[in-house]
Amino acid sequence: MKIRDTARLTLRLITIDDAAFYLQLVNEPAWLQYVGDKGLRTLADARQAILNGPVAMQQRCGFSLYLCELKGSAMPIGICGLVKRASLADVDIGFAFLPEFCGSGYAYEAAVAVLEHANQKLGIHRLVAITKPDNLRSIRLLERLGMCLERGTTLRKGTEEIRLYARDWAVQRHA
Repeated sequence: MKIRDTARLTLRLITIDDAAFYLQLVNEPAWLQYVGDKGLRTLADARQAILNGPVAMQQRCGFSLYLCELKGSAMPIGICGLVKRASLADVDIGFAFLPEFCGSGYAYEAAVAVLEHANQKLGIHRLVAITKPDNLRSIRLLERLGMCLERGTTLRKGTEEIRLYARDWAVQRHA
């Protein structure tokens, strides 16, 4: 199911048919460095992760991480979407792209579409994003999206500190 189109991308729901792409993405060096090793090594692992992650979240919350594919060819190049983590009060935006598609504006294009979808279609007026302090590409993108560093935090006790960025449309409208 299509969520949104941009000039160059289609954002749609991730399905188990996307397992090969998902497996490749979550084992990319940047994913392993900045997101972490999910331990997915087989197509069966990837299918299960898709079912337990994006598919379950879409059913539970009405949003999830979306597959980003090039218009015309339908080639998957990344993911961008919304996540509701038990450890965070707010919904957060996340994104990851294959390395050959980084630096071409695709993440920004997808993230703008997700922000618009969250605010206009889902009525979400505050979004957060989390990133490691050394993930400079993500930090630059979050700032370009109008998100501001709010604080350092951890997702679970005993884990490394991450940075929490936020954007609040209600505050921005009244400012």
